[in-house]
Amino acid sequence: MRIRRVVTASGLAAVLLAGCGSPGQETAPSVPPLVSVSTPEDTPSETPSQTPSQTPSGTPSDPSKIADTLCVRMDATLVRTTLATPVANIQPTTPPVDFGLPTYDVCQLTLSASRNGPVLNVETSVLPATAATLAASQKAYAATKREKALPAVVGQGGYGTSTFVVFLLGGKLYKIAGPKATLAKYVVIAQNAVSQVSGLPDPGQSITRQECDRGSSAAEKVMGAPAMSRRDSQTILGDIVCGWITSTSVLSTSVRRTPNAKALIAPLGKAATSQSVPLGDEGYVDTATGRTTIRVGDDKLVDLVPLPARAINPDLMTQFALAMSSLYTR
Repeated sequence: MRIRRVVTASGLAAVLLAGCGSPGQETAPSVPPLVSVSTPEDTPSETPSQTPSQTPSGTPSDPSKIADTLCVRMDATLVRTTLATPVANIQPTTPPVDFGLPTYDVCQLTLSASRNGPVLNVETSVLPATAATLAASQKAYAATKREKALPAVVGQGGYGTSTFVVFLLGGKLYKIAGPKATLAKYVVIAQNAVSQVSGLPDPGQSITRQECDRGSSAAEKVMGAPAMSRRDSQTILGDIVCGWITSTSVLSTSVRRTPNAKALIAPLGKAATSQSVPLGDEGYVDTATGRTTIRVGDDKLVDLVPLPARAINPDLMTQFALAMSSLYTR
């Protein structure tokens, strides 16, 4: 296996528009002044148990091995006290990216010592962002009809709810999401993140794995354009994650490990919009959304997901699935 990193320079200006309280906007609660950036040594020593659904918890003994991310720079004590959690520990292993429109790179803080406990995701958009990107992101969230988002005065403008805040800063979108609290509390955490952005290393336009290259030609046909960026990675269980990204679309492949694989895929086979694909033990492409799911044995589902969800020529998705299948079904 080889990992290629194609790095492009980007400048992130740390612009902080402090203060809240305009009509329709929450006001940040009274909290202690922001303190100096915490290091891994500053975080509590209590270490959460490892679970297959998340990356290893706790802080490794050698802090120099942790990548320089916002999670490392942010004030862990501020996070812990603001969200009223027992710990705020750096995840030493980088989670897979958050594929979406936009797609975000992710770092993570664990907020509990319990198995499957809450985490704080700190996310940075892979592609450059503008005020129009922020507006499109907020419009897409509104379409989900979940908790109503309110304006958030942080960075160069944003929005959020009781579980997250999204804001624009220096040509990137940032998203901070975690357990239910208040928007005001997430604004406090976001303000600390803003103060730590300057000088962060750029992860590069593309992070690729050789195993994923087999799907690039077929992915281009599905997306209708070459990928502007790539984000390939690996889960803690060793499953490869592949992703192709443009400013208007995303195509990704990943694995779900579940003992209920047969039960979960059964409705797909019965759906009027499903078309069978001859891969794995059974597989289907949804002609209405393009999403393709393949079952491998009784405990593994492979997801090949185009975004935005849309009607796609099923032959194109089938060809993409064929190109990627040997990576997941062997």
